[in-house]
Amino acid sequence: MVDVSAQPDRAISAAVACGGTGGHLFPGLAVAEELRRRGCALTLIVSAKSVDQQAVAAVRGMEIMTLPAVGWTRRRGLVFLWSICRSYRAARRQFAFRPPTFVLAMGGFTSAPPVLAGKWCGARTFLHESNTIPGRANRWLAPWVDEAFVYFAPAAARLRARRIEVTGMPVRPQFLSTLTAPEARRLLGLKPESPVLLVMGGSQGAGKINELALQMVPQLREAAPELQFLHLTGTADFEKVRAAYDALNVPAQVRSFCDKMGVALAAADVALSRAGASSLAELAARQLPAVLIPYPAATDNHQYFNARLFVQIGAARMVAQDRATAGQLAQEILELARDPAKRSAMRCALAGWHRPAAAAEIADRILRWRAEAARPGAGGDPKMRPRPMGVLN
Repeated sequence: MVDVSAQPDRAISAAVACGGTGGHLFPGLAVAEELRRRGCALTLIVSAKSVDQQAVAAVRGMEIMTLPAVGWTRRRGLVFLWSICRSYRAARRQFAFRPPTFVLAMGGFTSAPPVLAGKWCGARTFLHESNTIPGRANRWLAPWVDEAFVYFAPAAARLRARRIEVTGMPVRPQFLSTLTAPEARRLLGLKPESPVLLVMGGSQGAGKINELALQMVPQLREAAPELQFLHLTGTADFEKVRAAYDALNVPAQVRSFCDKMGVALAAADVALSRAGASSLAELAARQLPAVLIPYPAATDNHQYFNARLFVQIGAARMVAQDRATAGQLAQEILELARDPAKRSAMRCALAGWHRPAAAAEIADRILRWRAEAARPGAGGDPKMRPRPMGVLN
């Protein structure tokens, strides 16, 4: 799938590998948009997963490249390795035709092949790590890239990169809008003056969160009959969740996927959410108080450690999934929904985790490498001097 409005003849081109999950894709798209705004030709590299294809369907002004990479599991180790090899060959073919000046990897299974192919063609390479515990792909790639960027400072100690910068987490411009809660609710078909609970499990939904949310709806409705529900289910549970709200005779906006998350977050007073780094960054951008249920099967339990950093400064509350009950969650949500002072304190703490210029800072640092290399004699940091073609032949 290639967008014909892309402009491949610009002097500086960048490839951003960001597929696999919304947590990789949306921050990557934010940086890609920033680089495009500065005159770069962009190739956005994603996976064949439906979440990626849905998200990039509306992208304009960039070439979209889909790689056949699949995620690692012990049962599919050979399939994973074969897909990585195929993806590397595909990236090399693409880069031979249109060599990028820079390659930025956002983590996940689509990251390694483009970075290695970029080094083969002489591109500068970068990665962004969004979690407190870096993922396998980024841990492996870190020694090979020219510079690494991280959201959480503790992640820097776990990456063996030559240069590391704490930049924060890029978020899409829609999260930086001044849209008010009543305006956002109208856009979503909700009552503009009634409070809203947003339930979300990440870009692909979360079965356990869907289950717990439905269990606590009767208690929430009894205690706060004015409360409205905006429930993002993921594809697998959409019909079941929608039918459950209908059976309970509870009005709710139930959606499998939301392509206007900035509007959804602006509409809400409280959220029930996983603790993926992208979700946390978006909550921080909109300063939305939340009760977090980290995904316990996340690699290295990284969602727990993400959430813990927020909880430590009062930016969120956390409940472990294996101990979560509908009654406990309802109590936590009602306490926040009913107490403006507690929500205000949490919003102040959330502001500390938001760096609105993160995408711009990453773009600045990437483009700085080209500026340094262009100086007479490639002055400045010797690590910024161009490398010859064929580094990884």
